[in-house]
Amino acid sequence: MVRSPPTFALFFGLLLAVVAGMHWYLWARLARDTGLSDGWRRAAGVLLALGALSVPLSMMLLRRAAGRGSRIAVASVMTWLGTAFLLFVALVAVDLARLLALGGREAMGLLGRPGSPPDPGRRLFVARAVAGGALLVTGGAAVSSIRNATGEPTIHEVPVRLARLPSALSGFTLAQISDLHVGPTIRAKEVKRVVELTNALRPDAIVITGDLVDGSVPELRFATEHLAALKAKYGVFFVTGNHDYYSGARAWVEELSRYGIRALRNERVVLGDRGPGGASLDLAGVDDWSATRAENGRWPALDSALQGRDPDRSTVLLAHQPRGVSEAVRSGVELQLSGHTHGGQIFPWTLVVGAVYPYCKGLYRHEEPGHEGQVFVSCGTGYWGPPMRLGAPAEIAKVVLTT
Repeated sequence: MVRSPPTFALFFGLLLAVVAGMHWYLWARLARDTGLSDGWRRAAGVLLALGALSVPLSMMLLRRAAGRGSRIAVASVMTWLGTAFLLFVALVAVDLARLLALGGREAMGLLGRPGSPPDPGRRLFVARAVAGGALLVTGGAAVSSIRNATGEPTIHEVPVRLARLPSALSGFTLAQISDLHVGPTIRAKEVKRVVELTNALRPDAIVITGDLVDGSVPELRFATEHLAALKAKYGVFFVTGNHDYYSGARAWVEELSRYGIRALRNERVVLGDRGPGGASLDLAGVDDWSATRAENGRWPALDSALQGRDPDRSTVLLAHQPRGVSEAVRSGVELQLSGHTHGGQIFPWTLVVGAVYPYCKGLYRHEEPGHEGQVFVSCGTGYWGPPMRLGAPAEIAKVVLTT
C-alpha cells in the first residue's frame, strides 16, 4: 500500500498549515508580545519562518537524497519541530490558564488583543515572564525527551496469564520489538543495540510487530542486516505495519526471510512440542489493518490466520495496530500483541492518541460475551519524526506467559 498522490498532497498541505500556524503563534508570544525592538522582532520572524519552511523542505530533501548530510539535516529539523511543539504547548497551556483565571476583557488584553488592561507595563512584564518560563521548561523537557528517545530502550517485563496455556509452557517468553523505524535517524548502531538487548533476554521466540523500516531495502540493508543476529529457540517472526507498506512490504518480507525472520502473512505457526500430546501454543500473524480492513463485520486476514486451528490451544496474535480486538477475542485469541501508537510518544500528544485508541499502551483485558482476552500495546522500540519521547519510553517488551 502506497500513498496516492492526492492523499500525499492533502497530507502535505495540512502539515504546512499546522506548522505555519504553530510558528506564527510562537512569534506572536515570544517576539511581538514581549516588546522586542523592531530589529529583534524581524530577526525572530525570519528565524521562525525558516524553521517552519525547513520542515517540508527536509521531507523533500529526504525523498531525493539519502546521504549523510541529508540525514543530519532531517534529524536537526525534526528535533526543532519537536522542541517547537513543546514550546507551543507550554505557551498555550499558560494562555488557557490565564483566560480561565482572569476571564473576559483583561485576559484578552494580556494576550495582546483589543481591550488592553489599564497597566501596559504589567502586561509586558507578564508576557516576558511567561516567555522566559516557557523557554526554560521547554529546554529541560526537550533535553530529557531526546535522551529518552535516543538512549537505551527499557526492558518492560509483562507477565500474562493464559487460561489454555499448557503448564509445561508456563514461563514461555516472547520478546517484542515494535515500531523500530529504521531510517533517516535510526541506523546500524541502534539496530545492533536492540539486537543485543533482545538476545540478552534469552526469549523462547522473538516477535516484531510492524513499522520496522522507513526506507527501501537498498537504502537500509546495511543497518537491517544486523537483525540476522536475532536468536530464539523457536524463531523470529514479523508482521507488517503501515510504514512497511510505504517502504515496499513485499521486498522487505523477502529481505527479512534472508535474515532468517519469518513473516506471518495472515497465517499461524505452532510453537512448542509438535508431537502427539506435546505442549504447544499457536502464534498467528496478520498483515497491517491498513492493507486488510474488516469487511461486513469480519476481518478476512484474521479468518485466514486462524483457519483450522485447535480451539483448545492457546493463541497469541501479532497485529501491528491495536484494532480488531473484539473480533480476535471472539475468535478465541487469548493475547494480542500490537504497537503502532508509540504510546503517544510526546506528551501531551499522548492524551490525543489515548483518546483515539482505547488501547494505547500497556496491558489491557478485553471481554466479549462468552470470551475473554488480553491485548498488550508496546510504546515502541524506536521513534518516528522528532527523536524525542516524553511520557512514553522506548521499550523492548519481555512478555512472560504463565498458567
